[in-house]
Amino acid sequence: MESIPLDNFRTYLNETVLFRFQWGFRKGKSQSAEDYVQQIEQEVRPILNDLLRRVKAEKILAPQAAYGFWPANGDGDDLVLFDPEDPTQEIARFALPRQTREDGVCLADFVRPLSSGVRDVVGLQVVTVGQRVSDVARQWFEADQYQNYLYLHGLGVEMTEALAEFVHARIRAELGYAAQDDRDVKRVLKMHYRGARYSFGYPACPETGDQAKLLPLLGGEKLGLSLGEGDQLHPEMSTSAIVLVHPQARYFGV
Repeated sequence: MESIPLDNFRTYLNETVLFRFQWGFRKGKSQSAEDYVQQIEQEVRPILNDLLRRVKAEKILAPQAAYGFWPANGDGDDLVLFDPEDPTQEIARFALPRQTREDGVCLADFVRPLSSGVRDVVGLQVVTVGQRVSDVARQWFEADQYQNYLYLHGLGVEMTEALAEFVHARIRAELGYAAQDDRDVKRVLKMHYRGARYSFGYPACPETGDQAKLLPLLGGEKLGLSLGEGDQLHPEMSTSAIVLVHPQARYFGV
């Protein structure tokens, strides 16, 4: 569990998602690709650079993360975690959905089965950029600074995701799989690495309430994290995940 300087994970910021989908700078129908790139470099990137300087100077983002490793097995459609100090003792169980087709998969398929008698390993992680970014964004909105609100809120969302990617990369490295990462960060952001990171609320692990099992294992309360109404993680700009390193682990719908 630690605080992480913004500069440590800045390279994992997905600028394409930030610029096009969070900030709305999409290529116009009559705009050439060259003109769009020029717009990004001359108009949009300076906005990003100025905002990053401001959030650092005013400590608007407070990036923190916790992660760890647990012995694990698949038991049917359940992912079972065991106590690292006593791998015979079950400490958490996640019931996960399986695709309905005949050869459908489930996350539990990507760890060794319980019947094998051999423990596998699963990573858990949680990251947050803190409550202040949401508070400041709300202040700007209430002060009718709508554009600044949009820029800050979008940056907060994508920096949360960048921090999650940074921690995921660290997990892969500590498990000995960093050499399988693509050297181009843009390709890393498109999952050119071994395994996958599954956030709660998505099809493969849809039960956001299962985070109540994860947070105590990671000491989430020390990061100021809690589950609120609808089992949503607070602060708002936080995310948790199960990390699997099976070479065939990928995102899938159910």
